[in-house]
Amino acid sequence: MPSNEDRVAAGQALPARRHPGASQSRLMGWGFVTPALILLLAMNLFPLIFNIYLSFTNADLSGGFVKNVGTRNYTVLFGEARYANALTLTALFVLLSVSVELVLGFALALALRDHVPGKPVILTILLIPMMLCPVVLSLFWNLILNGNYGVLNQLLAFLHLPQPQWLTDDDLKLVSILLVDIWMWTPFMMLISLAGLNAIPKYIYEAAEIDRAGRWMVFRTITLPMCAPLLGLAVLLRATDALKQFDLVMAITGPNDASTQTLSARIYQVVFRDYKVGLGSAYGVVILVAVIAVATIFVRYIDSLNKRQGKVEA
Repeated sequence: MPSNEDRVAAGQALPARRHPGASQSRLMGWGFVTPALILLLAMNLFPLIFNIYLSFTNADLSGGFVKNVGTRNYTVLFGEARYANALTLTALFVLLSVSVELVLGFALALALRDHVPGKPVILTILLIPMMLCPVVLSLFWNLILNGNYGVLNQLLAFLHLPQPQWLTDDDLKLVSILLVDIWMWTPFMMLISLAGLNAIPKYIYEAAEIDRAGRWMVFRTITLPMCAPLLGLAVLLRATDALKQFDLVMAITGPNDASTQTLSARIYQVVFRDYKVGLGSAYGVVILVAVIAVATIFVRYIDSLNKRQGKVEA
């Protein structure tokens, strides 16, 4: 067997030496990570599997023997008029809230991108709603929107304008929740949009200025396409969160109001009013599938945008 000196003389590479402590370091690393990994899997995987199992049973909060009922809960769920109503309201809520938040947030980010007097103070004030507890804010808005003594209606009365019953009129209840949600989460869209705008290199705008490109052309061909991946991420995060909307509905109109009953509010009603844990678990599985589907669509869209930008830059 040739020695190391013979290998060097022949111009061959020496065999790599493994550091004696490399395996020990690897084992130590796994020793630190494994407990946290097991805990994470136990806290996330077990509830998910148990919820799926319950969705195929007749589990009830009042007790009794739990038995397998197959797909009966899903048959009841998809044949239920309240499920169709909750699904329609949830989809409408997600579409309207995320769309308005995206447009307003991006517009605010465009306005605050350049140097603005008092910009740190303005940003801090705009971000306050996003940082506060949603339930507390919902209770405050409940007082503001009250038709009898609410601040909003008092202001409208001072301006000699009609005072709608925001919390009792079936046509305005969903609008009220949408207004609160938009007020709370538009700063989130603004923050991500501002990060995307600040990441665009200035020399691109300078080159467009030299070519005498108009503002609309610059916005359409530079600003919007280069911000699109981050905007897609913002929409993904907000859409998956809005699909699970519960706290605003619970605090402003309650979970039993058919005109604002989202899927999450319907789960609360089924489990804690009707005691049907099995049916509520089936609702939870449906929401999970919807969230995964939306997330998959947006992740693929963001992926395609990143690949397209990579080809353009190359």
